[in-house]
Amino acid sequence: MEIKDNFISIIIPVYNVEQYLRACLDSVFVQSLANYEVICINDGSTDGSSSILDEYTAKHSNISLIHQKNKGLSAARNAGIRAAKGEYVFFLDSDDWLELDALKILVENQSGEDIICFNGRRYFENGIEEYPDKGIEESNLAGWDYYNKYALVPTNFHFVCVVLRIYRREFLLHNNLFFTEGIYHEDNLFTPIACYYAKSVKIIPNTLYVYRIREGSITQTSNKKRIYDIVEVANSLASFFIPKTNLKKDVIFREIAGEYFKGFMPDEIKKYGKNDKELIKRIQWESFKAVSTYPRHKRIFWLLKINPFLFRLYIDIEGYIKKRIF
Repeated sequence: MEIKDNFISIIIPVYNVEQYLRACLDSVFVQSLANYEVICINDGSTDGSSSILDEYTAKHSNISLIHQKNKGLSAARNAGIRAAKGEYVFFLDSDDWLELDALKILVENQSGEDIICFNGRRYFENGIEEYPDKGIEESNLAGWDYYNKYALVPTNFHFVCVVLRIYRREFLLHNNLFFTEGIYHEDNLFTPIACYYAKSVKIIPNTLYVYRIREGSITQTSNKKRIYDIVEVANSLASFFIPKTNLKKDVIFREIAGEYFKGFMPDEIKKYGKNDKELIKRIQWESFKAVSTYPRHKRIFWLLKINPFLFRLYIDIEGYIKKRIF
């Protein structure tokens, strides 16, 4: 198979990860595929990450380095998309790494699809070992069929994670698929919309990506903006999907409704505190009502509309009944 230059552009946002950055970059530069480019976006790092990036840039001719003020993960990824020259883009977080031959396997399995999906595994720094989810192999899928078939399948690695897919760059640009800046949970917003636009999706079973679970990472820190941004994502998804016609929407509506009430759940209150008043202010209630088509979600909508206390009472009763049954 003849592969043109820079078939894959690997986009690596970097922010204060000096402890992990070498392992990430080393996993990229030991890949057996010859034709790829690496774009590192230094998102205002204040530790030794900048020096490490300079060191690797001096060693490798296929790495480009972009420096910017700290704007967050979405802005860094967007800068990478705009700078990329490869046919496909691969989003790699700077504290994670690639398995050996990951790029070669991707190239050998592609046929010009808009999105190519693969398997990953999680690595816990506390020593807990976890096996990857069972690999899936399927091709000739439309993006929306792919979303509806797999979005609700229970996995260790959440379906929405963009690092488990590569994306044809022209597909992203043609559909103006960039990450919303200034929010957490950007993958929750990006992935369903990308699936909506994708005409062709292929899934391969290979485990190609390792996701490091560490204390202090973006996904492991708790602040109230995280819970507020879940509502912002729900509002944005509702605004996008509610007007769509001739579209199967039960799965996406179920997901959006779950995001609307997540912040009121007891487990989230333990992490972020009780933020009922602020969450109620941020919810677009007409949108919440429109996506609450599942009977349980209809009940939850009205209970929250009346009083979050009633919603939590309902959740407690629901949990009690499940324990009695099982």
